[in-house]
Amino acid sequence: MQLGEGVEWATHCCTVLALLPPGTTMPASRLAEFHGVPPSYLAKHLQALAQAGIVESIAGRTGGYRLARDPRDITLLDVVQAVESDQPAFRCSEIRRRGPAAVPARHYTARCALAIAMDRAEAAWREELASQTIADIVASLAESVSEVSVRKAATWFQDAVR
Repeated sequence: MQLGEGVEWATHCCTVLALLPPGTTMPASRLAEFHGVPPSYLAKHLQALAQAGIVESIAGRTGGYRLARDPRDITLLDVVQAVESDQPAFRCSEIRRRGPAAVPARHYTARCALAIAMDRAEAAWREELASQTIADIVASLAESVSEVSVRKAATWFQDAVR
């Protein structure tokens, strides 16, 4: 399974928005600038997050985006589903019912073993994503972001936050 880069972009944007002081926003153009991604493409993902109730868009001269919920209440699964949808990764087309060994449908009384195994794997994957929140990601930033980057970001934030 391969998730689109929009999941990465959306998750990083949620992480940045979680760092904003209360009552402030950040414009989509500044989020795109911070991550070095195309603004028009990022806007599509921000809209998906807004439709899912993860972020909210504030209009006006001092408008922008902010989280719509507490970062402890936004899971990685929420972000994935907002950007990619919640369709199953594996779709069984029952190819076992084709070819030279095919028999009438009434003989297929048990569900396909491959579909069962794939469903179990996806359930475990979704459970893990549901157990991780944006707040968890923010809490682990100190372990994964260099101090130099933190200083540069802090200076940039002063200008970008509204």
